[in-house]
Amino acid sequence: MRPLLLLALCFPLLAQCQKAQTAPAGFQALRNLDYVGSGNPRQMLDLYLPLAKSDTPNALIVYIHGGGWSEGSKDQAEVLMGLLKGTPYAGASLNYRLTNQAQWPAQIHDCKAAIRWLRAHASEYNLDPDKIAVFGISAGGHLVSMLGVTGGVKELEGDLGRHLDQSSRVTCVLDFCGPSNFLTFGGKGSVLDPDDPKGPLAKLMGGPLKDRNEMGRNASPVTYLTQDDAPFLIIHGDKDTLVPYSQATEFDTALKAAHIPSTLLTGTDGGHVFLSGPLVERMNDFNARHLLGKDVQISAGAVPSK
Repeated sequence: MRPLLLLALCFPLLAQCQKAQTAPAGFQALRNLDYVGSGNPRQMLDLYLPLAKSDTPNALIVYIHGGGWSEGSKDQAEVLMGLLKGTPYAGASLNYRLTNQAQWPAQIHDCKAAIRWLRAHASEYNLDPDKIAVFGISAGGHLVSMLGVTGGVKELEGDLGRHLDQSSRVTCVLDFCGPSNFLTFGGKGSVLDPDDPKGPLAKLMGGPLKDRNEMGRNASPVTYLTQDDAPFLIIHGDKDTLVPYSQATEFDTALKAAHIPSTLLTGTDGGHVFLSGPLVERMNDFNARHLLGKDVQISAGAVPSK
């Protein structure tokens, strides 16, 4: 897949386009699949399946949208469409309850219910239940990181849906500018005040972070690291003023200290969400390594943000 084609697909994301996403050529879209059984549109997902028949199950890339946990939609899946085009992967893009419906931990309960649903229905849709990548941007980056490190954390599973016998573990994580530690969030270089009672973190947690330290710790991916967690690709701009770049560097260091494979890609002069050809190539390589078993190396370090 040509990186410039992916970039063309991605630009509408930055405008927060919420039209139903068109499936890429060679894929069919199955829309509004209810992964909980509640009838709530915020607990539904869209599935993108290759039209070409395969004798082996397809690896799956699950996309979780951003929007400060308070807005956004599964329709904002342009980047996912680019990552699927020309590959044997299947894709899924899911909604989760926003903060106007429910506070933490409802969001991770929904995401875990979606993974369990996908695993339970793997044979129906020719999916490989052992090859599930998760990719998210901003708030979605936070949620995919939580999926990557809490596969065995019973208190975060929730009790949603009919497939509690299924695992919510994932194979690998692509975390694009997601918060990793709410207790060190904010500070120099950030325009967000974690103690703002009207800010996104307060809406997520039901009050200013200064009054919710225990909840902040429990909602932080860095809290849960164990050696059996999924490998990470962390992508972050060094000029991000919404989620400070330090969230990425601290998380990368903590993952490595816990012996969890982690590769940090730093967008040179990159703000909050950026895209470039070299970045896309490394994302593709990461997926090929962990979903297809290809012997490719992903170099850490700087990538152009344009």
